Amino acid sequence: MTLKAVLAALWRHPLGRAGALVLGAWLLLATFAYTFSADPAPWANTMNLAESAKAMAYTSSDGTTHWLGTDRYGRDLTGRLLLGSRVSLSVGFIAVGIAMLVGIPIGAWAGYYGGRVDAALSALIQVFWSIPSLLMVMALSFVLGKGFWQVFVAVGLTSWVEVARLVRGQVIAWKPAEFVQAARVLGYPDRRILWKHIMPQTVAPLIVLSASQFASAILLESGLSFLGLGAQPPMPSWGGMIRDHYAYLLTGQAHLALIPGVALATLVLAFQILGTALRDVLDVRK
Repeated sequence: MTLKAVLAALWRHPLGRAGALVLGAWLLLATFAYTFSADPAPWANTMNLAESAKAMAYTSSDGTTHWLGTDRYGRDLTGRLLLGSRVSLSVGFIAVGIAMLVGIPIGAWAGYYGGRVDAALSALIQVFWSIPSLLMVMALSFVLGKGFWQVFVAVGLTSWVEVARLVRGQVIAWKPAEFVQAARVLGYPDRRILWKHIMPQTVAPLIVLSASQFASAILLESGLSFLGLGAQPPMPSWGGMIRDHYAYLLTGQAHLALIPGVALATLVLAFQILGTALRDVLDVRK
């Protein structure tokens, strides 16, 4: 299927259309975050403790309307929520990119060459697969330090295992195909057979997997930020916003923790249902 045909089929799919609309809305809001924010300061970090934890649609003393209220430090919650979406989306894109760069070559070599190469690489995959992702990310965060870019690396280096396992299985399945045997008879080198003939057949499963990888990366980043290991203040992160305000769930300002939680849920759900729709459109069967 061509890209145009895939996009058209995805739009006709009910889940695909819903996921695309939600994801498109968040991309638009993230791009124009400062336009919708009542605070033009970097990361919407202007504090006013006299106006902390105010209700939604609160108008401050200077006449500024805070549509989602203010947080515990008197900062505009709308601006910080939208800027936090930039962190989540960035982590998703870059972490998945790192996972693909690491996982695809390892899985391809293991599946194509087999024998000792497969045994060694499969053992490496199994070692990383046996370690819980959150614990691995936390360990890497302690080694690399706290910060925005460190989260990218930590999440990406824990997500490559699923990519490698998928690619390895796909390569093993396509190796006996007639077009691969024909390429061997014609004397094509292994490198060309692997990357020009076999690997294009893995694109559809990888696209479906990448959607779920996006969701997992966003959740991992939020978990790290909730634990204080992710994006550091004053940079807003949805996990950090929930950590700062979860105590308000028992007060009249429960929205301070619920709003970033709902935002996180909608973005993760958008990627998950997009993955389901892509699986149907691309006819990928696991």
